[in-house]
Amino acid sequence: MLNSIAQFFSKVVKTPAIRKKLLITALVVLVFRLVAHIPAAGIDRTSLSALFSGSPLLSLLDVFSGGTLANFSIMALGLNPYINASIIFQLLTFVVPSLEELSKEGEFGQEKINQYTRFLTVPLAALQAFGMYTLLKSQAIIPNLTPLALAALVLTMTAGTVFAVWLGELITEYGITNGISFLIFTGIVSRLPVTIGQSVTTIGSSDLLKVGIFLALAMVIVGLIVFMNEAVRRIPISYARRVGRNLPGSSYLPLRLNQAGVIPIIFAVSLVLLPSMVSQFLSSAANPNIAKFASSLALTFNPQTLIYNVVYFFLVFGFTYFYTAVVFNPEKISENLQKNGGFVSGIRPGGETTKYLSYVLSRITLVGGIFLGLIAILPSFFQNAVGVANLAIGGTGVLIVVSVVLELTRELESQLVVGRYERFIR
Repeated sequence: MLNSIAQFFSKVVKTPAIRKKLLITALVVLVFRLVAHIPAAGIDRTSLSALFSGSPLLSLLDVFSGGTLANFSIMALGLNPYINASIIFQLLTFVVPSLEELSKEGEFGQEKINQYTRFLTVPLAALQAFGMYTLLKSQAIIPNLTPLALAALVLTMTAGTVFAVWLGELITEYGITNGISFLIFTGIVSRLPVTIGQSVTTIGSSDLLKVGIFLALAMVIVGLIVFMNEAVRRIPISYARRVGRNLPGSSYLPLRLNQAGVIPIIFAVSLVLLPSMVSQFLSSAANPNIAKFASSLALTFNPQTLIYNVVYFFLVFGFTYFYTAVVFNPEKISENLQKNGGFVSGIRPGGETTKYLSYVLSRITLVGGIFLGLIAILPSFFQNAVGVANLAIGGTGVLIVVSVVLELTRELESQLVVGRYERFIR
């Protein structure tokens, strides 16, 4: 196995076109990490660290930003506004007829939607920057700024997000794999040394057995994530042979068990952690009743409580069904099969095919929803079962890292195949 991996990377490095793309990707990532450490002015670092350690939502956003939010750099918002804008337009594409038609126009339509996504990213980044300032001001971490200083802070953080999006698109165009996903992957991986260092300092001799159990379970979980990401349900498709054309008589329609990816977790976490954010805003209220309500709300929706994990699980499960229904339309698949002379073996074309696809999709989405729900509550499970808090695995982070690595591997393999065909043509 190790020999085959070494041979694969040897072929990758020896291919000039791939080597060039890898160098460009590495250079862009280096610029991204350097800029991410340029701090914004006027922040109490000690109080900021204490705030992030007590807020699950801010800790999650810090993971997505690669540590830039906890340091409050000029790229503190990271790519979160762009991700939110992308999700909004993905949903609008299936609701607004004009956007739906635009999405069917191939590369031109997709470029237009990407342009609209960039436009929406700017106001979302400004809004999130102002919200972050309001939260930090309520916690006495940042002083009350003048309107001019506040505008400068919002513009700086918005410009940092736009710059990060531009770097991601440079990787997409000139480098390897999707640039936005790769920068998020880089941010998550860059936090590993900090997490490991904190864990080593807190682990005693009595915790070595727990660490061993954790490592064994972590390997099993990564294997399960790879299996679920690659698992498909193959529906056999038959085609009527046409006279004079040598067309394949049969094929299959692959339905992935995890159609929704990591999107349901992102949707769910924004809702389940909303009470924690509200409690932080209300904790400094002058009214004692409001402050008491904020305290009870924070205790109820603490990530270690059963209520939090149950609500989180069912939110992820529900959003998995919702997002799968948005991105996969059995009726359109059935129409396309009928237009191309294809049909599901043993099923009548048209309405019966639509019902059959919906039935199969609902069954595999059940498995995918349960899987994503379990991945989402993994951090709390590890903290309670293993007892080493710093080693708690972030389900969302692991899912993103594994998905990006698999996508990168597939991209490199396809580039190697293209290179072989180009040499054959020459």
